[in-house]
Amino acid sequence: MTPRGRGRAGVHAGQTPGGGRGDGGSIDAVTPTRARRPGRREQAAQPLTHPDPDSVQPVQSVQSRMAVPDAALLALLGRRDETLRMAEEMLDADVHVRGNELTLSGAPADVAFAERVFTELITLAERGQQVAPDAVRRTVEMLGAGEETLGESPAEVLSLDILSRRGKTIRPKTLNQKRYVDAIDAHTIVFGIGPAGTGKTYLAMAKAVQALQAKMVNRIILTRPAVEAGERLGYLPGTLFEKIDPYLRPLYDALHDMIDPESIPKLMAAGTIEVAPLAYMRGRTLNDAFIILDEAQNTTPEQMKMFLTRLGFGSKIVVTGDVTQVDLPGGGTRSGLHVVRDILDGVDDVHFSALSSQDVVRHRLVADIVDAYSRWDAETARPDLRSAAPRNGPPQDRRARRR
Repeated sequence: MTPRGRGRAGVHAGQTPGGGRGDGGSIDAVTPTRARRPGRREQAAQPLTHPDPDSVQPVQSVQSRMAVPDAALLALLGRRDETLRMAEEMLDADVHVRGNELTLSGAPADVAFAERVFTELITLAERGQQVAPDAVRRTVEMLGAGEETLGESPAEVLSLDILSRRGKTIRPKTLNQKRYVDAIDAHTIVFGIGPAGTGKTYLAMAKAVQALQAKMVNRIILTRPAVEAGERLGYLPGTLFEKIDPYLRPLYDALHDMIDPESIPKLMAAGTIEVAPLAYMRGRTLNDAFIILDEAQNTTPEQMKMFLTRLGFGSKIVVTGDVTQVDLPGGGTRSGLHVVRDILDGVDDVHFSALSSQDVVRHRLVADIVDAYSRWDAETARPDLRSAAPRNGPPQDRRARRR
């Protein structure tokens, strides 16, 4: 019996403390006897004040036990129980481990969700994957978004290996990343569009190296527009390599994670790996090659058309970019990445993969920063002022534009 029930002990059901018939235990029954008794019409007009049964009755608690295989136990716990602690932080159910038995307790919905999470984590561990705290977080996020109902479980997403080198394995970490990787396998031209840190270029380069190692292509070509130099590199001092090296350094950094650094100069000297600015792609036909265009938001529609028509037999193209980071000179210059979707929509063997802040794999603050800038852009966007004069114009001009 709850404290509220004990406080009502000794009062018969339907009987007020004053001895008259009440309203079956309503709060109004405890009003002082000297107050005027309301009439029937007034009683009917008054809202019911019965206490909510859910606020009185205790929440039902259930308990579930799961057996953890010996081979998966250490991976599931993590180093110094860090994986288990992450699960406890992200789940509403209570988690206890005793021997090889996992006990979950709490509300029925919380326990059911925790069972699904640990089922996926155990599957990952049984497949030989390292169950790091990040894997726990990704699993909870995917299951919480209902993505397992789309036919791809978190264990399938997080166990897809692309490349392995020196103990480091490159694999997708979100459902959208896996779909992006699958699209690269299935289509000849793929566009990966999303904010910074979503792995667009990194995963594309991993697939390129994988294709080269499997002898599916003969060479890898990495390119990006050198918009900082206005695509006019001839006046810059030094050799071609010295001219373009600062602009293509991010691509080299990714290559060093996937290929032995000592072998990269040999592969580049043999033409197996080529890194070049977009301006040097004109007039070429690229056969049996895996071609990646990075920072495609800084291309014009004409440059995008020029690049896509370089496609030769046995080749594959991946175009990556972020439409929110256009650095093209001049406010009226259109981005080739903006318009290409409308142009190529419906063309066979061309696929567009969209990634969002939920797919950011850098520091967790990066996703928050991306979302904050997106909100700011949405709040400050004024479609009617896109072609207006700069903000530093006369005050009267700005007032006129606001009208």
